[in-house]
Amino acid sequence: MELTSKATEEYIEDVGCGFRSISSADTFGEAHAENRPIPSWVARLSTSAWSLLQVDFMDNDALERCQATLGYQFADPTLLVSALTHASVATTRLQSNERLEFLGDAILGMVVCRYLFEKYPEYLEGELTKIKSSVVSRKTCSEISEEIGLPEFLFLGNGIAGRSKLPTSLSAAALESFIAAMFLDAGLDRTSEFILKHFVSHIDAAVASEHQHNYKSQLQQFAQKNSGDTPSYEVLDEKGPDHAKCFEIAVCIGGRRFKSAWGPSKKDAEQKAALNALIELELIPAEAAMA
Repeated sequence: MELTSKATEEYIEDVGCGFRSISSADTFGEAHAENRPIPSWVARLSTSAWSLLQVDFMDNDALERCQATLGYQFADPTLLVSALTHASVATTRLQSNERLEFLGDAILGMVVCRYLFEKYPEYLEGELTKIKSSVVSRKTCSEISEEIGLPEFLFLGNGIAGRSKLPTSLSAAALESFIAAMFLDAGLDRTSEFILKHFVSHIDAAVASEHQHNYKSQLQQFAQKNSGDTPSYEVLDEKGPDHAKCFEIAVCIGGRRFKSAWGPSKKDAEQKAALNALIELELIPAEAAMA
């Protein structure tokens, strides 16, 4: 049976489940939290029918405010409702935003990875992975979710809705769910615009943090920009048993060898050698070696 607004109202009236008492200012979640009668047939609704049912009884003004706040008008408002529905208020987890969260996480990761790949062609895979992990972390997603005011529009169960501050995981999941809903409603291009609008400043901060402590990357960028050469690292010596070796490494650029450095691993020694080169080139102060 197609649950249009009129059909839903007639069906609920026939069943006599008590939803007729819900005012236009109520959300479906408030009715659930107040223990108003919810019939067994609700649990058997498909996800789309559940969303239509929620749309019938939620505050349409709240939906409009949500879309205005986030800067996107949904062609299919049931997608937005699904994205805003937490498991604590849904009759089953399939009727919550958890599946959208799964999809949104993948879309967010893909968009951020593509942006990093195209903007930073000189960065190695390991560097890009570190930056991406920081940008799409629960902490960052939660911060952005709070910044754009998304949590205030969530449908929550009574136990969660009464908290003064929502868990970080909940607000982060809401953002990922919204991203998935937008993707399904508008496609990848529009969703990418939304993601980059809100994530670029966080990407730049993560890149700056990674770059500041990645001396090899700094040296490589300088060398390629000024001479077109790529720094090479030479192992000059190694000491200690196999399980605890130390390595001496020097970096060379265009035939010039810089001061070598020791480290407990080749990776660590290379970073220290790159730092020595940056200091010799007067690109960073000597005090950096003391940090």
